[in-house]
Amino acid sequence: MYLLPRLFVLLFCLTLGIAPASGQGREQGITEPTPDMAQELLKVDGPVTLQRVAEGVPGWNVYQGGGVVGHIASSSEVAGSVGYSGQPLDVLVAVSPMAVITGARLVHHNEPVLTLGISDADIARYVSGFAGLDLTAPESISANAPDVISRATVSTGVIRDGILRTARTIAIARGLIRGAGIDRISFTPLDWVGLQQMNAVAETQVSMTAAAAALAGAKVPVQPGDGDFLRLYAAIIDTPTVGQNLLGQQQFTRIIGGLGAGQSALMVASAGLQSHRGTAWRRSGVFDRLTIVQGNTRWQPGADSYTMIESLVPEDAPAMKEVSLFALPPTIDPTVPFLVEVTATRPSSGADIEMIITLPYSLPETFHLAAPEAAPLWHDIWMKKRPEAVIVVVMLTCLTLILFAQGAITRRPKLWLRLRLGFLLTTFLVLGMGLNGQLSVVQVVAFLHALLTGFRWETFLADPVIFLLWGFTALGLLFWGRGVYCGWLCPFGALQELTNAAAQRLGIRQIAVPQGVHERLWVIKYTLFVVILAMSFYSMHDAILLAEVEPFKTAISMRFIRAWPFVLFVLLLLGAGLFIERFFCRYLCPLGAGLAIPAKLKIFDWLRRRPQCGRECRLCETKCTVGAIDPLGRINPNECVLCLRCQVIMADPTQCPVLKRRARTS
Repeated sequence: MYLLPRLFVLLFCLTLGIAPASGQGREQGITEPTPDMAQELLKVDGPVTLQRVAEGVPGWNVYQGGGVVGHIASSSEVAGSVGYSGQPLDVLVAVSPMAVITGARLVHHNEPVLTLGISDADIARYVSGFAGLDLTAPESISANAPDVISRATVSTGVIRDGILRTARTIAIARGLIRGAGIDRISFTPLDWVGLQQMNAVAETQVSMTAAAAALAGAKVPVQPGDGDFLRLYAAIIDTPTVGQNLLGQQQFTRIIGGLGAGQSALMVASAGLQSHRGTAWRRSGVFDRLTIVQGNTRWQPGADSYTMIESLVPEDAPAMKEVSLFALPPTIDPTVPFLVEVTATRPSSGADIEMIITLPYSLPETFHLAAPEAAPLWHDIWMKKRPEAVIVVVMLTCLTLILFAQGAITRRPKLWLRLRLGFLLTTFLVLGMGLNGQLSVVQVVAFLHALLTGFRWETFLADPVIFLLWGFTALGLLFWGRGVYCGWLCPFGALQELTNAAAQRLGIRQIAVPQGVHERLWVIKYTLFVVILAMSFYSMHDAILLAEVEPFKTAISMRFIRAWPFVLFVLLLLGAGLFIERFFCRYLCPLGAGLAIPAKLKIFDWLRRRPQCGRECRLCETKCTVGAIDPLGRINPNECVLCLRCQVIMADPTQCPVLKRRARTS
């Protein structure tokens, strides 16, 4: 699904001379706990010893006096915790034999807010707040688990999710609690005979003699005999004990990783004269011979749910004519018994003769997990932040209406100015200072890394405000270009424009940057973006440090409560912006540069131009506050912030020379 975006990013990186490292950041390895660390995490006195458990769910068993006093696991290794930086975020989690989280420690991260925005003491307090949670009482976890930190929603959300998922997984794997649904963790090496003995693989057989009797009257009769007309096998392969033994670890991981939410994987294999697949599905896209029946639900697989398997791994597996894998939809519950039906059809002198072969399947109780699974972290966050999400949706709706109705609005200069300044004020106060809705180049870099190393929606869904902004910005790039965010939704950009408007009201003279100098200064922000992106492939930590060229964290996220060098830097930028409107946006913003590149895909051109623009009239060029209009009257979409000022001028008969001339001659 993500092949094309990954290829695009790979080509982009190679064009820049960057060598993307596969799974970069994972070379850090898993932090192995020391005995002293284990004592601290498990809150035990006296010496302890640790034993590594590599099979199944990996981790460490901790012993004292010959008995187990607890278990420790890595969130990166068990839960695959990946932060907003796109790199592993590793937390060591300790669980007692009573299934209680006794401690947790953040041991490795590359998160920007944890690097420069939040103190180590803040993180230590947050992580220590998980101690004492009883994994046997899910309602207690929901009520008592520390909530995410508002200024670090995604990063601390990943920490929270990693701690809870790791603790729960290790507790299930060590037999401390029971899980939910299908056991997708435990693994026991078994051969084909072993899988059949535990009823993990179901089998049925129809002989040629039985088929000849059932299909009697067919134009081409089935010849009776002792051979197989159809020998049919079926198995739910979601659990590693079945799937990994049948397919091998690499193929099993690929199949399970490709399943959607609520889906499970069914293997259907067969030998004999009759095929369970047939060939008609290649034309129709539906496997009409095969039906899965569960209660009143009847489901026929389609080509989009099918994967062909060349062969099975067990050496003692019987010879198969066909092996198929189908992704079962959420409407089929793999823990509830169902039937696999194969229909054999033969033409006759009258109506076709059909024979339905059924194979009952029931997932062995060994692979059932009891308790319901907890809702994903992002779901809980969205439920808690519904008011914030509603506010953002309302703002985005209003902005959409403004942009679609720009023709009517720009014909009324006073209305345009009030809407413009009012929306920017709302962006700064509500979206920025209130909701912390400030995008960053770090998120662009993290997204590119995610496409290359393993995209996970959960990470990006963990902050509703940021997710909604990015979704609208991505769509806006196709409709209007980068200006839809930079000109309307960027809190720091809004602050610059508002302070400059106040400066002009106070009579501060504006500096007109010569066009030649102006265009050469653009190089700075594009260079910053490329350097930050390139550096991220070698050191995400250093890339995050360089991304501090963005004043967003100081001015918006931390509301100027920061060390004086950072505050001074922001004040210098705002000071320059009093004389050159949006000084930072024009020449230094790596986020704006990053958004300008995909903005080349813009498919609509909403800003009008006249043939006289740039030839007979250069008023819009001189009035453009960010220098996005060149001397020929062309609007550079890479620099335009979509303020609509040029559209106001073009529609105003008191300003536009073309309209003035028309009025005189009419």
